[in-house]
Amino acid sequence: MEKKIDLNSPITALSGIGPKRADLFAALGVFTVGDLLRLFPRGYQNRGDVKTLCEAAMSGETSSMILTVGSEPKSVTVKNRMTLTKFTAFDESGKCQIVFFNQGYIRQLFHIGETYRFYGKVTRTKSSWNLSSPDFEPTSLSRALPDFYAVYPLTAGLSQKIVRGAIALALDGAELNCERVPEKIRKENSLIDFAEATRIIHRPQNLEQLERARKYFVFEELFEFALSVMHSKREKENVPGAKLSLSDEDKRAFVNALSFALTDAQARVIREIYADMGSGRAMHRLVSGDVGSGKTVCAAAALYLAAKNSRQAAFMAPTEILATQHYRDLSVLFEGLGIKCTLLVGSMTKAQKNAAYAEIASGEAKVIIGTHALISQGVEFCDLALAVTDEQHRFGVNQREMLSAKGKNLHVLVMSATPIPRTLAMSIYGDLDHSAVDSLPPGRQKVSTFLVDETYRERLTGFIRTQASEGRQIYVVCPAIESGDTTDGETDTSALVDFYGKPMDFSSSKLKSATEHAQNLAKALDGVSVACLHGKMHSAEKDTVMRDFVDGKVSVLVSTTVIEVGVNVPNATLMIIENAERFGLSQLHQLRGRVGRGKYKSWCILVGENLAEQSKKRLEALCETSDGYRIAEADLALRGPGDFFFERGKELRQHGALSFRMADLYSDMDVLHSAFEAAKSFCDKEI
Repeated sequence: MEKKIDLNSPITALSGIGPKRADLFAALGVFTVGDLLRLFPRGYQNRGDVKTLCEAAMSGETSSMILTVGSEPKSVTVKNRMTLTKFTAFDESGKCQIVFFNQGYIRQLFHIGETYRFYGKVTRTKSSWNLSSPDFEPTSLSRALPDFYAVYPLTAGLSQKIVRGAIALALDGAELNCERVPEKIRKENSLIDFAEATRIIHRPQNLEQLERARKYFVFEELFEFALSVMHSKREKENVPGAKLSLSDEDKRAFVNALSFALTDAQARVIREIYADMGSGRAMHRLVSGDVGSGKTVCAAAALYLAAKNSRQAAFMAPTEILATQHYRDLSVLFEGLGIKCTLLVGSMTKAQKNAAYAEIASGEAKVIIGTHALISQGVEFCDLALAVTDEQHRFGVNQREMLSAKGKNLHVLVMSATPIPRTLAMSIYGDLDHSAVDSLPPGRQKVSTFLVDETYRERLTGFIRTQASEGRQIYVVCPAIESGDTTDGETDTSALVDFYGKPMDFSSSKLKSATEHAQNLAKALDGVSVACLHGKMHSAEKDTVMRDFVDGKVSVLVSTTVIEVGVNVPNATLMIIENAERFGLSQLHQLRGRVGRGKYKSWCILVGENLAEQSKKRLEALCETSDGYRIAEADLALRGPGDFFFERGKELRQHGALSFRMADLYSDMDVLHSAFEAAKSFCDKEI
């Protein structure tokens, strides 16, 4: 008896998939039949939008055409032993020659008078229209052809035909019994079931069907995510923590030691932190805020509270430059308050590290600032009560947990420079209490922001030269280290539509690479110091380049987004972002925040070429406001491919969230709230 295929069956259980092909699918994360059916399309070819030959030729785009075969196919062998199979086809607007390469079997498929739906790009020579190697399907009065064809992610060695064939076998032969959403919740949210959603997502007949299938998988993902968040939050609510407090005199001493007055937002967040740390339960709080909003002083207040209670506090930053900057600023503050502050970073000498280890182990050091060196072997805290993580999305879950493991029932404070709308933060970071530093200190420089294209290139170079000649410094950010094509090389991306039937937004501009652009600028700016910084450089090399920029030895820093957050260079007045359409709005806002930090007038120039209308609107929204929370809201309103959390997908996964395959945290905000309501109800009943 033939064994039934189910979702847990290895992919080799499908006909035509042997070990070699299975290895190719493994590169896509596909090991089982269930994995294969969750290899969701990245877009769809809209073959239902049928054009005449004339319309298709005039559009210059990949199109569908209903054509009748006008001549018997003939094959000829040309040089290099290539076989060309040709025949003519026509409709009411004209005729064309159709050519297939090295596909001799085509001669047996097409006959005069038969009608097919062809899908391809029509080109024109002096004498005729031509259609090369199109996809094709016979038309039939008894069977309507589907409008949409799925286009899948690929890897080298796999074609769309192979992936579609494997998925067809799985759909037709496997038992689709993997329901993850309880029936009651499905009915309450008007969801179809898993089996129907799976069939439709791969074989949609129309947009209405596709949206129902997509809604199911979006809800399923967000429901599972919500359950994990609820479970984590309820676990944390019952964890005891050190009960810490300050006298009114100590509170005044901290505020008086600052060189500036606290904003109302900073004062409110500090009160929330003090209430947490004095409750007897372990604090788990996220502090988010706009660029330059002053989140660090809120962390300093928490460090101070721990130290004044004779406990230790650790402050972990993602880079040595940022850790050293925090140490330089905070050590002056804390030493004035009688608190010993110690630095621990990887580049310190063995003797320096040993001295730091001793101060930490003995309890002499109350505030310890460092990088991931804080979680390395050899670091033993005497009495750690608080762990603060700066730019928390730069650390993985494991790294943060390793820091927390250095003490027992620690208070945990994580900081994010990403302004997050409150409703979104409540959902995404539902396992953390959330404080927003939602106003800027007075005197913060406004950064003038402009969107330009390549016609401004010469003027841009001149502006860089002028700024450098005045002693100012310049950032130039590129989206790539080296130029390269990011498509799979097989599919015409201009013809794809997304899950909403809208054309997918792919920029046609060439990517600027940091290495090449740095070389070009160095030639154009003869006599101006230009350096390059990117993620493939060794840590020591990156630190050296960044330190030279901080110290003013480098005037122009050409970089990838490794400079996105943290480092404070008040002398930097110009930020130029190449291929700006390739970045999310919030990431662009973070990059803009690297300038305007001193007393000099500052600018941010967004460079984009051949922009789609949606990309242009997004970038214009950034030019119109410097309010990070308004920009975040604009992200929610202007859903684009990967907007808002595209660049922070890693942050979400590291935070403990699911790796969303289908859900989009812009367009699916209503579903996100519904999923959390359903998860809360589900968890309450379990309790």
